[in-house]
Amino acid sequence: MKYLQSKLLILVGVLLGLTEVQAQQLPSSSKRTHQDVPFVQEYSIKYYSDEQSSGLEKVYADRNGTVQILGSKGLYRTHAGAFLYPGSFTPDKTYLAMKDKNVVSIATVEDQFVYLDDKAVFSNAWAGSLYLKHELPGAVHFAHGEDFTFLVSDGSNIHLVNQEGVVYKGKISGSPVIGISYDMATGRYLLLAENKVMAFSAASKKLQTLTEGSGFTSFVVREGKNKLAVATTDGYFEWDLLADKKVGAKNNALPWPSLTSLTEINGLLWFGSERGAFMQKEDGGFNYYYGERWLPGDKVLHISQKNEDEVLVLTDKGLGKLVFMSQTLAEKAAYYGEQVRERHIRHGFNSTLTSMEKGNMDTGRLADSDNDGLWTSMYLGGEAFRYAATGSADALQNVKESLDALERLYTINPVKGFPSRSFFRSGYIEKLADPDRWQHASDKEWDWKATTSSDEVIGHVFVFAVIAELVDNEALRKQAIGLLDQLMTHIVENDWYLIDYDGKHTTWGRWNPEYVNGFPTMVGDRKLNSSNIIAMLQTAYHFTGKEVYKKEAYMLMEKHGYLENLMRPMEVIGKAQEGSDDWAAMLSESWNHSDDEMYFMGYWGLYRYAFTDELKEKYRLAIQDHWESERPEKDGLWNIFGALVDRENFDLEEAVWYLQEHPLDMISWNTANSHRKDIKLLEQNFREQTTDVVLPPDELMIRRHNGNRFTLDGGNGGGQEYSAGDIWLLPYWMGRYLGVISDPLTK
Repeated sequence: MKYLQSKLLILVGVLLGLTEVQAQQLPSSSKRTHQDVPFVQEYSIKYYSDEQSSGLEKVYADRNGTVQILGSKGLYRTHAGAFLYPGSFTPDKTYLAMKDKNVVSIATVEDQFVYLDDKAVFSNAWAGSLYLKHELPGAVHFAHGEDFTFLVSDGSNIHLVNQEGVVYKGKISGSPVIGISYDMATGRYLLLAENKVMAFSAASKKLQTLTEGSGFTSFVVREGKNKLAVATTDGYFEWDLLADKKVGAKNNALPWPSLTSLTEINGLLWFGSERGAFMQKEDGGFNYYYGERWLPGDKVLHISQKNEDEVLVLTDKGLGKLVFMSQTLAEKAAYYGEQVRERHIRHGFNSTLTSMEKGNMDTGRLADSDNDGLWTSMYLGGEAFRYAATGSADALQNVKESLDALERLYTINPVKGFPSRSFFRSGYIEKLADPDRWQHASDKEWDWKATTSSDEVIGHVFVFAVIAELVDNEALRKQAIGLLDQLMTHIVENDWYLIDYDGKHTTWGRWNPEYVNGFPTMVGDRKLNSSNIIAMLQTAYHFTGKEVYKKEAYMLMEKHGYLENLMRPMEVIGKAQEGSDDWAAMLSESWNHSDDEMYFMGYWGLYRYAFTDELKEKYRLAIQDHWESERPEKDGLWNIFGALVDRENFDLEEAVWYLQEHPLDMISWNTANSHRKDIKLLEQNFREQTTDVVLPPDELMIRRHNGNRFTLDGGNGGGQEYSAGDIWLLPYWMGRYLGVISDPLTK
């Protein structure tokens, strides 16, 4: 399989391959399940240049896999370099005699390096027998035709050379030649100038102008299509080489239309531009490679193919080697699992590696977070699902370690049933954000973080329930249920508030009817807090059997309208009406994606542990209503939660798309898309949806599920590496547990 072919062609092969798999391995079922066969996963290996390797021009690889880069100071090779560990350039000293050659251009013929200097076209391949003097001391461009015949140009002259010597000399009028190619179908050399395309027949020795224009920068013969694609500073157009006429109109609806380079790889056009590289897919859309997730620099100078699954993209600051490998979702999960354990576990918490120097993970530190409890709950939930789906002893150990971390959030502070946000060894508070939140523990070695919010609480309740239900380890079940009971007892006994060390409720830990129903009906917190607290009470009742939780839940639903609140359609949610208080106005300025995360974390307990079938049906309708409003974002986790309530009607393909398209590189590189000309921008709206169709995760900045997936620009220059624990592993392993993603199928 050629992994650089479009995803469409790959999927065709996958679907054809599934026929036998489905017949032999899959149980008969009407339920929708993604069969986990290998797909194409992209990643980049970057090589940065320095002042010594300046003036970069072209990059090629030969049949041996050797990569050579041409710069103004000579030839270079790549040194070291691996995924997440950038390499560099080093002068190529392979052939000692090459240092005396004034190499001005490089190409490949039959996958061997061929060079142009001020005297000849030559190569070190073919036993060094290729050496053709061209008699153009100022030569800068050349192209191979047939039978080792080359056309050479210094911009204003052309010489046709072969083993017999220079067999033709001619002049070019007007703008100088900036590129030469060869069309085997017509037997013509094609010459590009800034304002025209010309054709030279090696047989008749005639030169003709095919088309004129302006701003031409690069061109490529489309093999087997009898077309020439011409790049300009404002898009590209195609030329019919048989009919010698333009094909259609110029296309400038591109990620960035100021083009610098153009090539064809496996039948697909690859564009270099002032702002990154992009590949045109079979459906006309583009895969966009922009920013340091993919490339060392923004301005692309040259693109070439290394082999069937690697593309070389040379930029003004170095080389990006794009690798297209085959893997299953299960293999991707294994990689992410290692990423979490190697670099993102802090005292059992699922943490972010921060304070990095431009993507260098060895310079980072594990940071505390206001949401240590939430991010850890989400990772811990994924590991519990992994254990339930596979019986992995490793997953069970991970569950134990992270559950111990969550338990210590309760025991490190003096308030019974109150979960701290985080904890840290003492003496470092001054170096951390929000020092006023930190409190000293009774053990002087430790400090703990107060002001816990509802985000953490719903995350805790979610994962305590998942462990209690799915992990067949009595000690862990008892531990999870005990923590759940402590937390909910605290909330019930404190009149639906989370009470901090100072005896006051926290800013966000409020589920009291006076607070909740004080919001106008269109303010999301009224619906959200009602939904969350009912889910929490149902969960507590389900696992403890304590009637107080059931009694209080019905009281809130029947006396205070919490059932009506949580059933309110999402289309009603919006900005508070004129005259509302400042708090309501602030909370409803725009759609809150953290709220979405809290809703869905609560839906596990709301739906799964419903008191009655009648309530369960009501909850199903409310969950599906919310899911419908979230569908444009194609968030993998929300779509997997959709399968919780309806296995037949949820966006399975979009969930898999999210999981497959998510970048392996979890570093917070800067990304930008708002400049793109191939996307449709929407008017400003309450949901902050910027485009009609959401872009793939690997073209956007890394974000958690509480971020707006329609945010086009962002990042912090590679200062952080996020954990895949909550972002990717939770939806994947939840999908595996629910049976909507199969075990890996490699046949």
